[in-house]
Amino acid sequence: MQMFAEERQRLVAARVAEAGRVSVTELAERFAVTTETVRRDLAALEQTGVLRRVHGGAVPADVLSTTETTLSERLVQHLPEKRLIAEAAAELIATSRPGSILLDAGSSTEALVDVLLGQAASGRRNGTEQLVITNALPIADKLAGSPGHAVQLLGGRIRGLTRAAVGQETVDAVERLRPDLAVVGTNGVHAVFGLSTPDSEEAAVKAAFVRSARRVVVLADASKLGIEALVQFARLDQIDAIVTNADPEPDLAAALEKAGVEAVKAGNP
Repeated sequence: MQMFAEERQRLVAARVAEAGRVSVTELAERFAVTTETVRRDLAALEQTGVLRRVHGGAVPADVLSTTETTLSERLVQHLPEKRLIAEAAAELIATSRPGSILLDAGSSTEALVDVLLGQAASGRRNGTEQLVITNALPIADKLAGSPGHAVQLLGGRIRGLTRAAVGQETVDAVERLRPDLAVVGTNGVHAVFGLSTPDSEEAAVKAAFVRSARRVVVLADASKLGIEALVQFARLDQIDAIVTNADPEPDLAAALEKAGVEAVKAGNP
């Protein structure tokens, strides 16, 4: 039975709110309509203020280039996805066995720390102490009591929204380092714009992480794919791998492949 446009648009709006970002292709397949019909639906919903169209799809209306939630809010968003991403990232770390890790601030990297601590408690680590260098107060606090990790906290001004050290002091400290691995969070991963975040000071620290490390792994749940936040902090060709929980859209997948980025889909057997 054919679905009326009003009912379909209501379901489209619900899907965007649930997923954080949806593509035109996904919606066309879900509702068995043409991509042209989906674009008309998105245009109508954008006019009512329900969502905002972006390249290839749509995001909720409140997802703007400057939108930034607090760390406490992010810690409860997309929890199952972040857990899967954290577990996949932990496997990458176990495979490469880096002696030193730069660990960015954020909810995804904090989820990774929880996985690493669980592995240490269960005896899955090989007993070699790992140096973790971070600008995140919560991460440093969690790892401080771990027998398998030595922790170095970077100095700087603490940004209340993310509880991360930022500023020129932080950037200078990072640039004096050459760690084996940097694990970085992001607010957006885009085929053209690369990696981005809303705040310029956070972006400066993330950019220093990317420049300093021998290998860079990015953690990004599906809601970050295809998104452009305000400030770019890295091109795609500056990173080595991205761990996510969804297949990137074709344009982003092609850009990642061209840049030589390994795309790891969390949850794959």
